[in-house]
Amino acid sequence: MTDSCPPPLPKAYDRYDTASYTQYPRNIPLARRHVAQLALDWGHPGLAHDAALLTSELCTNALLHGCLRDRLFRVETSLTGKALRVAVSDPRGERLPATRNADPDDQFGRGLLLVHAYADRWAVEKLTVGKTVWAELDILRSLDA
Repeated sequence: MTDSCPPPLPKAYDRYDTASYTQYPRNIPLARRHVAQLALDWGHPGLAHDAALLTSELCTNALLHGCLRDRLFRVETSLTGKALRVAVSDPRGERLPATRNADPDDQFGRGLLLVHAYADRWAVEKLTVGKTVWAELDILRSLDA
């Protein structure tokens, strides 16, 4: 008989979740709601809104600039004693994100500015194949809310 216990959490995290999505716009709100629900379930309702916004922006960037046909993008959410992290990975490592100045009439170009404004920290990590863009929200922010 096999043991049906879930695999252990990575040692650096108190909580961890991962979900993969196809490269269609309809998956952005699904990912956003999923991460917001995780923040609630993990006891940090004060972070749910900001985590949802960060997820939406990171997923939109992955969809617009990092996805390839028939390849998934992945959203990893983790919680430590200090921070809630949302990390979005896509297969296009050669297309690294950069902030830019958008003209007032531009429809796009403000996503990373929002990430910078809402996240306590964010960065890009190059992978062997692809990249991960992550953003963190400090737990203290949740306790102050």
